[in-house]
Amino acid sequence: MLTHFHRQEEPLDFDFHPPKSSATSHRRSTPRIRTWLLLAVIPLLLVPLFLSQTSTSTETNTVISEAPEASKPPPIPEIRKEIIRGTVAKGDTISALLGDFFSAAEIHALNSQCKPIFALSRLSAGQQYRLCLSDDAFERFEYDIDRNEQLIISRESEDFSIKRVPIPYTTEVTRVRGTIESSLFEAVTSTGESDVLAMNLADIFAWDIDFILDIRQGDSFQALVEKRYRDGQPAGYGRILAAEFTNHGSTFQAFLYQDGDRRADYYDANGQSLRKAFLKAPLSFSRISSGFTTRRFHPITKTWKSHPAIDYAAPTGTPIKSVGDGVIIRKGYTKGNGNYVKIRHNSSYETIYLHMKGFAKNISKGKRVAQGQRIGYVGSTGLATGPHLCFRMYKNGSPVNPQRVKAPAVQPVDKANREDFVVKAEALMAQLIDQPDIKTASLQPADNSATQ
Repeated sequence: MLTHFHRQEEPLDFDFHPPKSSATSHRRSTPRIRTWLLLAVIPLLLVPLFLSQTSTSTETNTVISEAPEASKPPPIPEIRKEIIRGTVAKGDTISALLGDFFSAAEIHALNSQCKPIFALSRLSAGQQYRLCLSDDAFERFEYDIDRNEQLIISRESEDFSIKRVPIPYTTEVTRVRGTIESSLFEAVTSTGESDVLAMNLADIFAWDIDFILDIRQGDSFQALVEKRYRDGQPAGYGRILAAEFTNHGSTFQAFLYQDGDRRADYYDANGQSLRKAFLKAPLSFSRISSGFTTRRFHPITKTWKSHPAIDYAAPTGTPIKSVGDGVIIRKGYTKGNGNYVKIRHNSSYETIYLHMKGFAKNISKGKRVAQGQRIGYVGSTGLATGPHLCFRMYKNGSPVNPQRVKAPAVQPVDKANREDFVVKAEALMAQLIDQPDIKTASLQPADNSATQ
């Protein structure tokens, strides 16, 4: 019978006991060695961890200590600019144009402040203006007084700034030329140029050439002209610097020159003024329907009588010019004459303009008028069968034929300035010959009756 013996486990003894043999000693000391090794290694493992934590903490602190990035300023709001372009309508006042921006008291103050520079009561229908706004608020008002000057009104604090200044044009000098088959008016307008240029040319030579009677087929012209531009857009014509017109074999030249303190005017190559005491005609373009005669059958009274006048047939509303400087001594209406104006030019000469539709602005008895100034408009008032101007001239109280009056020229270029004039006239003539053309007139015959 087998007997099993159970070995009783001895309790663990952590007290130190000297080893009994090397083998036993090794087996009993192994757990203790492992414990001591573990205790020794743990600190070594903890050092990198501690260093890592320290580094992380330092980096964090560095980030926190950095100055915050400067914030961008808010964008500046864009100011909205607007320019309103318009034309003064009949009856418009400064209150009607600027009343949305200023009170009645401010408008009154503006009127008072403008008076010495340009009276705002003189705003004319048809003139251009520009209203400049900034964010819908008033900034500036520009009004074209005429083709050369403008009025500028701007607001400065509690007051107005008011200026009268030249209109800022860009000019280009070009040559216009052509050969006439019918009339100067047709010649210029058929090329695409404005009729204003034809009127300006006619005004220059108006003392020497009657553009109603004297024009012949084959006549020619050339002119050195300033063409104006405003804001990059065509804005009409400036000055005609030089011009040449050949009429029926005779050549007339004109050079613009300012003789000392006198106003700039036109002179021929010899320095003689083109300006005479009287214009050749009171209308630029029309036709003569009845000439000066001692015996004519009147179409209304059906009687034969003298006609000490020249009748110019022209469309209703055609401007009528005074043929010379003078004073208006009569203005009115009669059953026979219709609306009429009588002008005294000097101690010898007077002129009368009959059957007018109406009178030009500021025309009244006692008013002085300049040669070429508009005094009225062609009409058919009084005893008239159609629109025309009945033009009469008197010398010492007796009727004379205006076409036969030899009017003296005005003062020539001063002797002290003659050399300067010759140099400038020759330079202009060289330009007139060599300047590239902008337009070359190619004209076709036209019916005279259609050019009235």
